[in-house]
Amino acid sequence: MSSAVTPINDTTDASLVQRFVALYQHLDYDSLSQLAGVYADDIEFVDPLHRVRGLAQLTDYFSGLYKNLHHSSVEITDVIQGANEAALYWRMTLIHPKLNGGRAVVIDGHSHLKFSNRIHYHRDYFDAGQMLYEQLPLLGPVIRAVKRRASQ
Repeated sequence: MSSAVTPINDTTDASLVQRFVALYQHLDYDSLSQLAGVYADDIEFVDPLHRVRGLAQLTDYFSGLYKNLHHSSVEITDVIQGANEAALYWRMTLIHPKLNGGRAVVIDGHSHLKFSNRIHYHRDYFDAGQMLYEQLPLLGPVIRAVKRRASQ
């Protein structure tokens, strides 16, 4: 892990964020039960594709995501932490048989966490096109062409 952590005074907050980072670096379908160690029962989770509330819904959501993955990994590249919240910047690599011809897909993003003794709010920011739409056989070339045209 090559992360820079902004120092804070509350070691409880730092420990929670460190546990979160450690969990996500090894999270897979078989380790979803460990989510309860960092998330509050009433967690609100938001990403560009979904919004779920509650630990049970979050676990179900992740279960569906991880079920068909052949590989996933998350590298935390930077952590900025304040009192009761943190921003984590990351690079995720995943391999899914229906995306990018079964080859690796790399997504850069960041997460905003809010917490007291456990995380009660987690919002992920990433390019859904980079993760999903650009990787689909028929839609991918169209999305990439639109992006290229828009950047000219």
